[in-house]
Amino acid sequence: MVERSNREATELAEEIRATISDGELAETNTIIDAIADTNAEESEDETLKERYNIPMLNYDALSLEALVTELENLVTNEKVMSIKDHVEEIKKSFLAKYYHLLEEKKEEFLAENPETTQEFQYSSPTKAKFDQYYSLFRDNKNTHFKSLQTNLKTNLENRMAIVEELKELINPQANIKDTLKHFNDLRERWKNAGSIPKDKYNHVWNNYHFHVENFYDYLHLDREARDLDFKHNLEQKQKIIARVEELVNEADVNKAFRELQDLHKIWKEDIGPVSREHRDEIWNKFSDLTKQMHDKREVLFENLRGTELENLENKKEIITKIEVLATEKVNAHSQWLGQIEKVEALRTAFFSAGKVPSEVNEETWAAFKTAVRNFNSFKNSFYKDIKKDQNNNLSRKTALVAKAKELQESTDFVVTTPIMKQIQEEWKQIGHVPRKYSDKIWLEFKEACNHYFDKLKEQKNEENGEEVEAFDKKKTYLETLKEFQLTGDHKTDLDAIKLHIETWKGFGRVPFPRRHIEGKFNKVLDALFEKLSLSKKDTEMMRFSNRMDHLSENNDTRKLEGEKIFLMRKIDEIKNEIFQLENNIQFFTNTRNAKKENSIVLEVRKNIEKHKEEMEILKDKLKQVRNLN
Repeated sequence: MVERSNREATELAEEIRATISDGELAETNTIIDAIADTNAEESEDETLKERYNIPMLNYDALSLEALVTELENLVTNEKVMSIKDHVEEIKKSFLAKYYHLLEEKKEEFLAENPETTQEFQYSSPTKAKFDQYYSLFRDNKNTHFKSLQTNLKTNLENRMAIVEELKELINPQANIKDTLKHFNDLRERWKNAGSIPKDKYNHVWNNYHFHVENFYDYLHLDREARDLDFKHNLEQKQKIIARVEELVNEADVNKAFRELQDLHKIWKEDIGPVSREHRDEIWNKFSDLTKQMHDKREVLFENLRGTELENLENKKEIITKIEVLATEKVNAHSQWLGQIEKVEALRTAFFSAGKVPSEVNEETWAAFKTAVRNFNSFKNSFYKDIKKDQNNNLSRKTALVAKAKELQESTDFVVTTPIMKQIQEEWKQIGHVPRKYSDKIWLEFKEACNHYFDKLKEQKNEENGEEVEAFDKKKTYLETLKEFQLTGDHKTDLDAIKLHIETWKGFGRVPFPRRHIEGKFNKVLDALFEKLSLSKKDTEMMRFSNRMDHLSENNDTRKLEGEKIFLMRKIDEIKNEIFQLENNIQFFTNTRNAKKENSIVLEVRKNIEKHKEEMEILKDKLKQVRNLN
């Protein structure tokens, strides 16, 4: 066993077999051997023991940034070997997530640039920071191991020298009190000798303990001193057993088991043997308590196993949901944003779900990556089509930019302004362009449009003073015109009215908010036309001509165009009406009773003439509008 020479271990094993079954003995030995192996490892490097004081977090649940922060804290604040397991877990979680992210970015790059020959590159400040602190950990570990190897070799040599001195203590010629003092000094030196290689640990310890027990046998010459030491050792071991009995009821099983390992080490290394009559009894009790602690720990592991199985089911459910989302077809960017948000939430839930059984960990992770990759491929195919449309939109907007730049220096404002406004309307109707060009092309377009309309505004500001002056003149002239009286001579009065119209036009345009004065002028004209005995056609044409001239002066091309369309439509309607009436005449004139229907035929012919007169007026109006255009 762990604290006896080979001979005593064999005797103890035979006695234990008499009271417990072979299976129980094998299990107890296995447990104690496992504890001994762990203690041997920690004896080689004492910093390993401190790793149990540092909590092992659920690193899978942390983001890339949080993992780097945790790595930085451990590397800069803790001893290198105490964080070895933690760093490796962080590395595993970080690289798994990072390479998964890298795959997604590459797929997005290829989806956006399907025909590119450019090699995919991705730079991550987070990855650079991770590499920095992982390299620092690796350098610290190498330095630690170099120093450790030197110390282990020196400590091994010191312990072997202590064993050699123990051999020399058995000397009948020496004074027993001096020998005992020397023995106690050697034991103290042994306790403080430091770590040695773990593969030498058990051999060196057994060798040391064998010679310690030989010395105790030699002490039969001084039975009183030997019995006193046996008694002290028994009391120390009984205290350890009492503490282990408390640990069996400790709520924190892992903490209790770690302390049990420490107690095993103290039992083995710091406390000497007890008298033969108590040796087996106290060791059996200690071994039995150790097995109880182990069984309790196994129950904890089983519970953890159950939790891991629950986590596995949760992760499988999450993977299934992602797989479903990878088949749900949506046709709008806003809908895809919702799908992406759902997948991100499921990814967070997956990483937060906790550990799964180690034997299915790789399989579960692979299934998760496949599900997310399929979703991303499905998403990228949609955005690939959008990319094609956006490139087409980019070509159309680039053409509008070129046109706007071509016209931005134009001073023919009457012609250019409607074109620039049309360009702006076309721009609004065109959809999105690729994001990397969006700001640049919009800025170019806006600058060209602003440049032109700023010039237009300057020109209008220059004209504004003239328009105000024209308004003042028209206002004064209108008051004068209200006093105008017809002479009664048709030609004289008509020439006078025409002169008033020409004079009014000569004043020029008035400011837009004051164009109501044109309506007042037209009312005065209407009153004069009513008093003047003009034909209906002449009256209407004069009024129409005045109104069209007013629209032309104000560059109101939209109303002029509308007037033209209205006249053309009206002409077509009258033509159809005339055609229908002429057909009706033929019907009446071909009947036997045509003479009796003469009055009806005359009425129809009269109606036709009326329509023809109206059509001639409309044609004259259309000709006038076309001349203005």
